[in-house]
Amino acid sequence: MSRVGKKPIAVPKGVEVSINGRKVAVKGAKGQLEDSLPADISASLGAGEGGAQEVSFTPTGNPRQLSAAWGTARAMVRNMIEGVTAGYTIPMKLIGVGYRATVQGKKLNMTLGYSHPIEIEIPQGLTVDVKDQTELTISGTDKQAVGQFAAIVRGKRAPEPFKGKGVRYVGEHITMKEGKKK
Repeated sequence: MSRVGKKPIAVPKGVEVSINGRKVAVKGAKGQLEDSLPADISASLGAGEGGAQEVSFTPTGNPRQLSAAWGTARAMVRNMIEGVTAGYTIPMKLIGVGYRATVQGKKLNMTLGYSHPIEIEIPQGLTVDVKDQTELTISGTDKQAVGQFAAIVRGKRAPEPFKGKGVRYVGEHITMKEGKKK
């Protein structure tokens, strides 16, 4: 049995959740998200404690085999609700001499020590704010899209272990290696 899947999700005020078969749509102040549930997992909308709305999930087959999908379905909907109310942000930092970033229209332009500039198209629904040319913040309502785009940006020049130069998440710890000795 999934411990995570059993817990209902309280729907905050100002958020609309609609369930149509396997499709779940969430609408809030920051936007609207839609996703489909895994097979053999059903969702229902009901009243919880104090009359507030709750979304609960039940497996339609053997709960022992569907335990992982059950918890995943709940986590996906919870992330959608959190995304339309508060949103997600990932702060990043460029460390290195001459490393800088700028946003021009819907493109993120970066200079990362290569012989050419790097241009990355910013996906729809995400915003990138560049502060001080070396600090950037990726934000949006979809947790998966924000994380995926941050991983793509980091992958253009991952931090190297000798000097620590590269693109890193704020708060990320890089284990530094000792250099060559004579």
